[in-house]
Amino acid sequence: MPVSTVDASSARILDNPAWAALTGPHTHFAERIGHAARYHPDVASFHAVSDGDDPRAWADLAALVGPGGAASVRGVTKAPQGWEVVRTGHGVQLVDTALRAEPDPEAVGLGPDDVPDILDLVARTEPGPFLPRTVEMGTYLGIRHRGRLIALAGERLRPPGWTEISAVCTDPAHRGRGLATRLVRAVAAGIKERGERPFLHARADNATAIRLYQSIGFTLRRRTVFSVVRLTEAAVLEETA
Repeated sequence: MPVSTVDASSARILDNPAWAALTGPHTHFAERIGHAARYHPDVASFHAVSDGDDPRAWADLAALVGPGGAASVRGVTKAPQGWEVVRTGHGVQLVDTALRAEPDPEAVGLGPDDVPDILDLVARTEPGPFLPRTVEMGTYLGIRHRGRLIALAGERLRPPGWTEISAVCTDPAHRGRGLATRLVRAVAAGIKERGERPFLHARADNATAIRLYQSIGFTLRRRTVFSVVRLTEAAVLEETA
């Protein structure tokens, strides 16, 4: 399927996927004040505002995190008044345009009892943040070798009509066998079965991962930026004085 068949209106929700998920299918994980929301801190580290150009949204986010509090938000390169940018990372967003999705006979479902094994694999491979309850965000599948978890992929953000594939990683000793691709296809099979469409994010400097995703049927939709911002206590005190 060529990229021209990606419907712009249906994909527009991916411009702010965390907000769409937190106010949609993932409301049960959300802490929200007005135009700002975040995941429970043991589920995911994402925060979101309805509109990054709306001062009301940033005021609500300030109320949510409190003086000195930090937030991980999308699309911010310059901090609004009263905030400072602590760290910024650049990424890409890819959407499924030709992915062959299929179950994998070796893939096993992972749940809360598997979290210690998941955290061990994540620590060895660093695919991105994974917290004690991240596994509750959707279906997570893994492949084990002699009982040890050696590959992982699962579902994270769920804006309406879409599901993000995330935590894709393979133990360094078992790379080159296509395990990550198999798990991405297997997770995608479950996503498509319920009538949704897969998408994912990757670091902009991870050319190897981007090439892999494109080779199996994902298309680059947009570049994005993720930043950690902190509410400065001095600014809050000045505003409330």
